[in-house]
Amino acid sequence: MAVILICALDPDERLVRLVEALAPRTIVVVDDGSGAAAAAIFDAVRARGATVLVHATNRGKGAALRTGIAHVRAAHPGRHIVTADCDGQHRPQDVAAVESALDGSSLVLGERRFTGAVPARSRAGNAVARRMFALASGVPVMDAQTGLRGLPCGALHWIGAVPGDRFEHEQRVLLAAARRGVAIRGVPIATVYLDRNASSHFRPLRDSVRVAAPLLAPIARFAAIGLGCFALDALLVVALTAILGAAGPAAALARIVSGTVHFSAGRRWMFAADGSVRCQARRYALLAAGTIAVGALALQLAVSAGASLLLAKLGIDAALAVLTYLALRFGVFVRARRAPPSRAAADAPTTPIHSTEPTLPRLEHS
Repeated sequence: MAVILICALDPDERLVRLVEALAPRTIVVVDDGSGAAAAAIFDAVRARGATVLVHATNRGKGAALRTGIAHVRAAHPGRHIVTADCDGQHRPQDVAAVESALDGSSLVLGERRFTGAVPARSRAGNAVARRMFALASGVPVMDAQTGLRGLPCGALHWIGAVPGDRFEHEQRVLLAAARRGVAIRGVPIATVYLDRNASSHFRPLRDSVRVAAPLLAPIARFAAIGLGCFALDALLVVALTAILGAAGPAAALARIVSGTVHFSAGRRWMFAADGSVRCQARRYALLAAGTIAVGALALQLAVSAGASLLLAKLGIDAALAVLTYLALRFGVFVRARRAPPSRAAADAPTTPIHSTEPTLPRLEHS
């Protein structure tokens, strides 16, 4: 059985019922700086056999996860971990489904389907998050924000070293898994909302910025590398023209050099791609040729239609930059696709649940 890791901030009786329902598993709860009012809850959890680790002050979910992972690695070496929330949104049977899907190599996500009467803010937030994650990583997931996750023991050493003290830590773990080529497996779980998610400690503005920042980093790197190669291309044109005495050959050589730099930098630092360099270089060359041809044709058509040369050039280049990023991410430097759902997840529920007192049945384990 996996160790169940639950990070808790000011929990209520739902945490106690969850611990009871998950027995006889090994359960580790991290008290992330809860107030004195929650002391009785943690005492009740201890009385039911859970280990409680305490942060004297609130340090954030990411810090709590790292504390729990470090403890599990030291006290229960070789054990997988399933992380779950303490507020009733993760049902015991869904925890069991994620646990059953752990295969020792894949990262397992308990994925909500967000069907039915789901709060509009939650539905929209998840849609944006999963699309941003796909753009940043090249790996599609159904629920990039889920806190119900299966962490294989062989990955705990690097997961525990992923930076980020608050909710952004979970996003960074997914990005790190994608960069390392770790398979990500999805298990459908129920979508549970209790009092319209009133117990959540997620701060919509501040935490959304924290979560989005690592997703925007690859796009920022793409822009920085692109600007650097543009500057290199311009300098080479000037220098080679002075040497060769002809602008045409100089421009061609400069484009070859800057394109090679752009390809190498993108492969290594932007997309962390593996696989055949030759195949990727061939696709990159075709993309570059296509981009040049489309850009030239579009510019000619725009100018012929009476558009300003400068404005047309800027607009076309901006549009081509977006298309180039998408082509590089999903065509040239294709990441490994996520693992298929496990058979254990076939009967997992997908219907959203809205309740104030969910039933938490005890699970039996052999």
